[in-house]
Amino acid sequence: MASATFPNGWLNFELSVLRRLKFSSVALPFTGEPNLGSQLKRWQVRVAANDPMAWAFTKATATVENNSERLSAEEIDSVLEDAYVPRERLDNPSLLNRFNETDAWWFDNVRFNAERLETPNKRAIALTLGMMVGDYVRSFGPDSRHLREPLSLSRVFRQLWDTFPVPHDNSMHNKATNQDVRAFIAERRHTDLMFLRLPTPVELQPLQQSVVGWREEWLLGGDDFWDEIERTRAGKLGSRVQSKQQYLGFVEDLLHTAAHIPTWAVALMENGFISNDELVEAIERVRKVDAVYTKDFSDLLGVRASIVTAES
Repeated sequence: MASATFPNGWLNFELSVLRRLKFSSVALPFTGEPNLGSQLKRWQVRVAANDPMAWAFTKATATVENNSERLSAEEIDSVLEDAYVPRERLDNPSLLNRFNETDAWWFDNVRFNAERLETPNKRAIALTLGMMVGDYVRSFGPDSRHLREPLSLSRVFRQLWDTFPVPHDNSMHNKATNQDVRAFIAERRHTDLMFLRLPTPVELQPLQQSVVGWREEWLLGGDDFWDEIERTRAGKLGSRVQSKQQYLGFVEDLLHTAAHIPTWAVALMENGFISNDELVEAIERVRKVDAVYTKDFSDLLGVRASIVTAES
């Protein structure tokens, strides 16, 4: 899926490479989890964080675009008000495909209550906390469900709120967007660096079946949008592909779109689909490569991480 998550240590690897580059503004076409953008804000970098998926856009709004807003105890109370009380019907019946009925009512009510918060940043924080609760619930499979703490989800939500990072104000206009990736890149006319974290090649598995597919359904209120997402992504980086040549062609196409951005850092998690050498060759057809950095995660995950840098 385009907005893939990455193993522990990946963020440190990214930051260690980026420390070698000179830039004061960055564009992240596929943000995914917003940890990198949040950290770059602390380096006094202006961050433009984009992702075609609503869940990643929501998290980036809460932690990258948001410089100062937090949820008060009273606002937390309003989000959790009557969270377990069934209404006439579920606004989002697809939740029953992801959770048991009790949990489904909790997520449905919290989603409804979050919309009453007064600013987009506060709504994004509440929804980010809700996604964290959902990841907690879904981390327990049939063989481990008995290990789940007998806590109400509202209590888990409050515990996560207590530890949620305080937003960092770098006194810059950081932005989170939910755009087509090519359109996002084309608009970045005054940006020093594009950090392109390549999406994991999607061959057979529909996006709906990915580990974060439930987040999209929770945020968008159903599960009837997946065919439209597949249709709009067809023929672009992030869509399902039939071959490595097709995938690398999508990469080259996006790099041509980013020709106006002076510096690129292109990150790949090698999983056997394409190699680092094949990626370097594709980038070289558009711009001369400056350096290649790698980190081996094979002992834990059987993959190797690579970041290729290129400057105009």
